[in-house]
Amino acid sequence: MENRKLKNSELGRKTVPEFKEAKKTPIIVVLDNVRSLNNIGSVFRTADAFLIEKVFLCGITAQPPHKDIQKTALGATDTVAWEYIEDTLELVKKLQEDEVKVFSIEQAEGAIMLNDFKPRKGETCAVIFGNEVKGVQQQVVSASDGIIEIPQLGSKHSLNISVSAGVVLWDLFNKISTFQT
Repeated sequence: MENRKLKNSELGRKTVPEFKEAKKTPIIVVLDNVRSLNNIGSVFRTADAFLIEKVFLCGITAQPPHKDIQKTALGATDTVAWEYIEDTLELVKKLQEDEVKVFSIEQAEGAIMLNDFKPRKGETCAVIFGNEVKGVQQQVVSASDGIIEIPQLGSKHSLNISVSAGVVLWDLFNKISTFQT
């Protein structure tokens, strides 16, 4: 038996208004000084796929509209709520004041492996992804409620930020989805 690929019209895509009205996954994404416009666009597209609550763009992270962001975002900057905040550390403190649990995605002492991390029911968590070369700023890592590390077994121990975001957001979305059952 041959499996037929679905047409775009069969995918049940939400319109922009439907997306904005949809119940969001209680995850906030923070991009800390991300340089690549294509990475920023890819993160928006992943955030759209998993109905992420909001994306914060911090420091040197570029903001929409920009053609290179749009090239990979494919319109997700119109659906996903986003905001620019210059200082990532100030944002971390504000999120914590709002009772959001903040986690840096980083390789660091005391990190919990992603596969061992368990989000808490009813809690919103923010995940911070850092600069392609330097990662999340040390002061931001230190101010976070915790550090989550993606297990890597090869020789590089380095993933592109858009890949890291895809891995982490899928994992958290999957774990949080079990709360609905």
